[in-house]
Amino acid sequence: MGPTYGAGDVLPPLEIDITRTLIVAGAIASRDYQDVHHDAELAREKGSPDIFMNILTTNGLVGRYVTDHFGPAAVLRAVAIRLGAPNHPGDTMVMTGSIEKVDGDTVTVRILGTNKIGRHVMGTVTVTVPGPRTTAPASAPVSASSAPASTTVRTSASTPEPASTPEPVSTPASGSAPVSSLAPGKGSAEGGVS
Repeated sequence: MGPTYGAGDVLPPLEIDITRTLIVAGAIASRDYQDVHHDAELAREKGSPDIFMNILTTNGLVGRYVTDHFGPAAVLRAVAIRLGAPNHPGDTMVMTGSIEKVDGDTVTVRILGTNKIGRHVMGTVTVTVPGPRTTAPASAPVSASSAPASTTVRTSASTPEPASTPEPVSTPASGSAPVSSLAPGKGSAEGGVS
């Protein structure tokens, strides 16, 4: 039997070096060609000290943080994040998380990603962890085959104030592949971000 999880459990922190290559590669991989994600001079002309990471790359890193903790059988079911302080090259983002809720095989994790400026990302991730791995009662487990056929992803690029909840965007869930579509008009639901 694998590990058990319960509300209040803390995930180990993950330090991510924010490199120029990570920022540019993430923007290209998610087809976000806005100049502020790859051209430092144009980013400065628009008021930023340098290029900065896009929300799609952040979403992929959030998903990676959670699925790395729960293992390869974990399936992302919902990601609801808000952006705050930008990630610039040369910075380090530290991801932390704690389990808020366990319901059968479904675990909800509150996440926070900080950098030297402040809070870069905060939100919740709901993940299905197959098998008897949670501390919830075994009488009504939720298996991946009985889970909803779609994954809900909610994002907001505004400051990280919990005053409102972003509108949900549904994308198909396929196996254990992370979700790549984050907001209306951004990218597509095809492919995954890892």
